[in-house]
Amino acid sequence: MEPTTSGRFRVHDRRPRPDIDGTGPSDPLEEFVLVEHPEGPVDPSDPDAEDRFDPLYAAAEGYEGDLADRVTSLEPGFVVDATLAWTDGSARFADLEVVRESRFRFADDVEGMFEAAVDAWDQIRSAGEAVGSVTTRSNDGDPNGALYLFADAPGSDAFADLRAGRLPIEPLVARVNESRGDDEPREVFVLRPAAHDFVAVYVVFDREGVLAQTVRDTYDLGPGLAGGLDVVGDADQRAGNSPETDEQNSSDDDPDQKGDFDITDGL
Repeated sequence: MEPTTSGRFRVHDRRPRPDIDGTGPSDPLEEFVLVEHPEGPVDPSDPDAEDRFDPLYAAAEGYEGDLADRVTSLEPGFVVDATLAWTDGSARFADLEVVRESRFRFADDVEGMFEAAVDAWDQIRSAGEAVGSVTTRSNDGDPNGALYLFADAPGSDAFADLRAGRLPIEPLVARVNESRGDDEPREVFVLRPAAHDFVAVYVVFDREGVLAQTVRDTYDLGPGLAGGLDVVGDADQRAGNSPETDEQNSSDDDPDQKGDFDITDGL
């Protein structure tokens, strides 16, 4: 009997299986990057805390029937209840149910990074910090997203690590959920601008809201406003949908009120 692992996981990415030793096929099979989805908050002081977010990998192809349809429907960001069957160290889905349709969207070398992110990064660097976070707000003053910004650690590639699950996004989403008192589906954008030396993780509160649609439109990351708004410079200049930063960074809706979040600690 094959050993199995059951639990709740975040689908982090879908990618071709890496050729570790250079002997793999020229057209490798695809796999999902999965990260365990904790049932509750993870205590950073727990000696096993970092291991809770270690990625694991499950085949994305070769299924049949209803299970094949469910696997095909998966997108990065989805939360699933799954049973994984292991054969020779490789995992395949034996059972699968989607429980939350959040979405992760990744874009590298993007042009026209929105001004809220650039301004926040300038403030972070002026304070001598390498990481930081702010709450963004609409023109009406309502909080609409949590923006996390950070530089590459020496010898690392933060964007690649985020996409591969080596640097976890899950704690950022968990902080937003805790601050808002719900676990509604979110839209999470991981963006590395071409003209600036930071990576942005933007957790947008409303997956189907105008802000999420605007960011998708601006960076060509999926269906957005279907041309209903014209791009005028940066994303925050779109009419009525400005992701303005909360300069005081002290709102009750801010998931990092004290500004002391350190993404490099993995939690």
